[in-house]
Amino acid sequence: MREWNTDLPNMMEAWFWKQPAADIDAVIARYHAEAPLDWFEEPHYDDLVPVAPGYWCVTRHADVAGISRNTEVFSSAAGITVLDAPPEFTEFFSSMIAMDDPRHARLRRIVAKGFTPKMLADLDGSVQAAAAEIVDSVCEQGSCDFVTEVAAALPLRIVCDLMGIPRSEYQGVFDATNVILGISDPEYQPEGENLLSALLAAGAQLAALMKEVAQAKRGGDGTDLTSVLVNAALPDDQLSESDLASFFVLLVVAGNETTRNAISWGLKYLTDHPDQRAIWAADFEGVAPTAVEEIVRLSSPVGYMRRTLTRDFVFEGREMAEGDKVAMFYVAANRDPAVFDDPFAFDVLRNPNPQYGFGSPGPHYCLGAHLARREMTVMYRELFHRLPDIVAVSEPDTLQAAFIHGVKHLDAEFTPTMPLAA
Repeated sequence: MREWNTDLPNMMEAWFWKQPAADIDAVIARYHAEAPLDWFEEPHYDDLVPVAPGYWCVTRHADVAGISRNTEVFSSAAGITVLDAPPEFTEFFSSMIAMDDPRHARLRRIVAKGFTPKMLADLDGSVQAAAAEIVDSVCEQGSCDFVTEVAAALPLRIVCDLMGIPRSEYQGVFDATNVILGISDPEYQPEGENLLSALLAAGAQLAALMKEVAQAKRGGDGTDLTSVLVNAALPDDQLSESDLASFFVLLVVAGNETTRNAISWGLKYLTDHPDQRAIWAADFEGVAPTAVEEIVRLSSPVGYMRRTLTRDFVFEGREMAEGDKVAMFYVAANRDPAVFDDPFAFDVLRNPNPQYGFGSPGPHYCLGAHLARREMTVMYRELFHRLPDIVAVSEPDTLQAAFIHGVKHLDAEFTPTMPLAA
């Protein structure tokens, strides 16, 4: 029987991510030096699922790529987080991310219609308008909670617009996604409700909303993604009601949380590194592509992703058994000294930058990566232009979770200005 590595702090424990960033980086450096591929104990949440034997912790950039590409051995179908759950639960909350081919390929092909160059180009105006409106809403205040009032507002609105969700539902969607991805954090745990029940309630709320919206758009001529999916001409291009609901849960969770956290961490990095901020400000359009990639690399909004072995397999000299869980820690792979020079430094000109913030190579690479990059670029262009002295004035209030490397709150200050709409 394997023995857990107890010489290093366990990155799967939610409390680990509440530590100062420098302490987390120091531990990640130790992982790379001492245990880039080792066996660790799983966390245990009393009212969720029983603790299982353990998991393989993968931190090397090359190992993450190798596992991601080998889908025959390393399966997604058992779940994307280390905690086990019933298959129906996993499928509902994870949609195609927790599927293997050929089912995954079919679903991805259908929903990819929302991420074609034309669809993304059509969204450009919405992204710009939303960013301007968001800055309008805070610019006279001189201060704000950057996460809730700025960073979270943009991707939430864009995802909802993409799916044709009414603006009146934005807050409910936002609250439900916080519960789904932040359930290990006390701030998002409903008082007096067990965690599993809270998760199910949040998912049911989003599914009911999607069902209502889909019914309203069936038979219409709308151009939003829901309309496209429910009115597909060919039966093979249509999603079942349950698949559509599950995809919506995935989209609002992934499309909101990851971009929201990358934008939030970005302000912290730019505040802490005024020299890098000056480089970007001096040539915003020229530097934006590499600056955005660097923010995504260092922030790694998705902390890790799980795979499960379909058979016994030897990987990098380690004898892994059928059913073993593997956690690919993107946040560590993005700090691999074998790939990135000075990996803990923030460098807006870093190039090349083969970061895994949108997942690693393979069939599950993020469909919305280009949209996320576009949202970040537009949001920071608006901030640099209209609130050029905005800075973080507090340490990030980080999410107590391993799966999402998130920020819940971040105080920011700036010189007040007039809204464009005035």
